[in-house]
Amino acid sequence: MGFVDELKWRGMLQDIMPGTEELLNKGMVKGYIGFDPTADSLGVGNLVQIMNLLHLQKAGHKPIALIGGATGMVGDPSGKNEERNLLNEEVLNHNIACQKKQLEKFLNFGEGENAAELVNNYDWFKNFTFLDFIRDVGKHITVNYMMAKDSVQNRLENGMSFTEFTYQLVQGYDFYYLWKNHGVMLQLGGSDQWGNIVTGTELIRRKDGGEAYALTTKLIRKADGTKFGKTASGNIWLDPAKTSPYKFYQFWLNASDEDAANYIRIFTLKNKEEIESIEEAHKAEPHLRKLQKALADDITIRVHSEEDLKKAIGASEILFGNSTTDALKSLSEQDILDVFEGVPTFAVAKAQLAEGADVLTLLSESAKVFPSKGEARRSLQENAVSINKAKVTLESKVTSHDLLNGKYLIAQKGKKNYYLLVAE
Repeated sequence: MGFVDELKWRGMLQDIMPGTEELLNKGMVKGYIGFDPTADSLGVGNLVQIMNLLHLQKAGHKPIALIGGATGMVGDPSGKNEERNLLNEEVLNHNIACQKKQLEKFLNFGEGENAAELVNNYDWFKNFTFLDFIRDVGKHITVNYMMAKDSVQNRLENGMSFTEFTYQLVQGYDFYYLWKNHGVMLQLGGSDQWGNIVTGTELIRRKDGGEAYALTTKLIRKADGTKFGKTASGNIWLDPAKTSPYKFYQFWLNASDEDAANYIRIFTLKNKEEIESIEEAHKAEPHLRKLQKALADDITIRVHSEEDLKKAIGASEILFGNSTTDALKSLSEQDILDVFEGVPTFAVAKAQLAEGADVLTLLSESAKVFPSKGEARRSLQENAVSINKAKVTLESKVTSHDLLNGKYLIAQKGKKNYYLLVAE
């Protein structure tokens, strides 16, 4: 299947310039996508374009990832409501190195004619003077042309700096430079980048009379209208230090059926028959969430590892399955905080645990898991209370040896009510 047909059946294709598909069918094409280096990690929102490049490479073409070391110093106004902070060279270089490691998990940067390449537009902009730029680039694109772009129109009411206004020229020159010096014929991106991409094809035409092509993918919208890639606690990152594998896994696992059917086509390499088979199995037993699990398993392994997936599933079972004390003990401190994020939390005195604290006092006075000793006593007599997944009785004692990571206790009453006790 050709690259364009692949994007079509996966529901990814948005805009395509006439002649693009014919170009791709003639032979190997070099195509590039720009990535914003303003963070030291890519987020799940970037995965759409990473998959775009991956499908391009699988179709036999050469993918080029452009990390915008220069444009990162300017700031893309597309989809933005306000000017953002500009970053210095040292921070940008750190971010670029981190992002490259993440891209290498998806794209083949090794040997071969269509091996992926990474380029940094700072390399050709660092010695490009302002006078040279306005003479060699600026004179080819009219202000009227630039003003007509949505990214400009949407910002006119509140104001827009000259820096951001010129962004489309800078990105347009990227395409021209890669076309002129590296034979890159195609730029890809999200549909919000169409105006910037077309500025590049226009510059190539006006400056050198050349031809270049453009293709964009749809912007992802969640079925409930909320923004893809964000949760109540913020962005979902590919870096495990920013978003733990457990939280990453949960993000995909919690997708609605409608969203999961969309995501599994975009973010996995499963073919049409595999996906339709999973969807049929999901419809037969929707409570098992087979669609979400297939999606979450696949993308967690590729972004993190199979071992991280196993740990994430194990952590999930602590809340929703029949897990054990040993499973709790295997969690890192960050895992504990992630798994029990949002549950009622109480501080208890570490000194109280040194010689052993009776459960009744601990859960009704030190930590208000129960509003009274009477209610705590009844639940303990009914065998409905656990500490660290082990049932406790009126006679049980809790000591500092029971602390997870030397700091935490997990109290549970009934099947679903959890409490995090933090020893201080």
